[in-house]
Formats: sequence, C-alpha cells, structure tokens
Amino acid sequence: MKPIQHLVVIGTGLIGGSLSLALKRAGMVNRVTGVGRNRDNLELAKDLGVVDDWTHDVAQAVQSADVVLLSVPMQAYDGVFAAMADQLGEHTVVTDAGSTKQSAIAAAKKYLHNSEQFIAAHPIAGTEQSGAAAAFAELYDGRLCIVTPEADSNPAALTIVKQMWEQAGARVEVMAATEHDEFLASVSHLPHLAAFALVNAVSKQRSDGHDPFRFAAGGFRDFTRIASSSPEMWRDIALCNREALLDQIERFQFELNSLREALLAGDGDRLKNEFTAARDARENWLSNMGKV
Repeated sequence: MKPIQHLVVIGTGLIGGSLSLALKRAGMVNRVTGVGRNRDNLELAKDLGVVDDWTHDVAQAVQSADVVLLSVPMQAYDGVFAAMADQLGEHTVVTDAGSTKQSAIAAAKKYLHNSEQFIAAHPIAGTEQSGAAAAFAELYDGRLCIVTPEADSNPAALTIVKQMWEQAGARVEVMAATEHDEFLASVSHLPHLAAFALVNAVSKQRSDGHDPFRFAAGGFRDFTRIASSSPEMWRDIALCNREALLDQIERFQFELNSLREALLAGDGDRLKNEFTAARDARENWLSNMGKV
C-alpha cells in the first residue's frame, strides 16, 4: 500500500485520532486534516500531533482528500454526508468507524453521488475515554476491524480501506452488514445498555441515609465501566440498531426471567447449572481469544 497523501478525519477523538496516530507511526499517511465542532479539541489534536491541520468546514476539508474517515455519532451521518457530497473527488474513498453498518450504508447511498466509493468499517476497539487527548497509536494493534462492503462497492476502494486498517495494526475481517449488526447487538450494544440500566437501578435506590454506591467494589466497577461511555454516541447506536438490539434485549430478559424463576423456586441446582454454563462459555471464549 502506498501512503495516503491526504486523510481527512471527521470527528477527531479517540477512534479517528488513534487511526491517524497509527498510520503516522507506520509512515502510511502524509497529511491529516481534522474536522469537528470543538475548537479546543481540534487545537489540542494539532498540538499533540494527531492532525496536521484542522477546520470546522466538512466541504472544504474533503476537496483534496484521498481518504475520508467518519468518526462521528451515528445520527450525524446524514448531515456529514450531505455536506461533503458535492465536494468529493471522483476517486476519493470514504469510510467510517461506526458501530452500526446498515444505517451507515443507507446514509451513504442517500447522499453520496458515488456511494460505491463508501466502504463501511468498524474497528472493534475503544475505551470509555473520548476526545483527541484519549487517542493513542496502539489502540488497534491486534484488534479486529470488520469491513462490510456491498455488492456494488468499488474493489479498489475496498482494498484501500482494508489495507489502511491493517497498516494501523488491526486484523481485518469482511462480512455482511446485517451479520455485523446482529453480532454487535449481542456482544457490544446490549452490554452497554445493561451497564447503563444497572447503574441507574442502583442510583435510584439512594435515600437520605443510604447510598448503595458506598458498598460497591471491584466487581461493580468492572461490570459498569462502560457506563462511563458517551451517552450521545450510545443513544445513536441504540436507535440505529434498534431492531437487532430489541431482539437481544428479549433474549437477555429471558435469561433473567429464568434466574428469577429459579430463585422463586429456591432451585439451587438450576442456579448452579446456569452459572456453570455461563462460566464455561466465558472461559472458552477467553481461551480462544488469542487463537483468532
């Protein structure tokens, strides 16, 4: 892969900023322009070397771009695509890093004149931190990045996006957007909703003389870490992947109801069997993580 001459990162935070730093580390990009609304964050991104220059103007930024990355909340896609549509070069590759792929592809097809140049992608990496200061070059090392091309996707654009993420340190896997959204609803989107719900459930038990958080320790902290994630981002993800997420919530409620029934019946054997099955499934997953 030849170095990207001009990469435009729309949304200069943890995800987009880390990609920029990873490509700079690999010597695979010559210029990075950051685009966003927050001047202080963009100035910080430049000071930290995350970007080389910045602007608030999407249309201006993409005019000379070779590759454009969207790293913005999912419900901002329509506005960003609309702003750039008339300014993109014929061969400019557009990609994203969003957590739902069907909605991203639908937005691209709605607004972009050359939507076959849009290659949807999702790096499975991140932290609960946000902003340019949270970005680091090693974020994608050894992590999975899912790419979800369409039947009419431009093959050259697909190659560029795959190689870009590989140069950033990621392992690339190609799958259908529908499969991606179903899988991520279960292993990413549902856990975030569960963490938000648990923290709210505990918080609402507060009274003048009783704060349940006083008794929370490592287990609660670890389970709810992702509840510190961006509410705006996760609102958009939940709405954009609503159908798949509703299906996963029903599955989760079924499991909770099963445990509730065992508790009501005082059925210790059933509880132990459910807990053992979960423990074994998790241990099997952990043992296989380094083999894929």
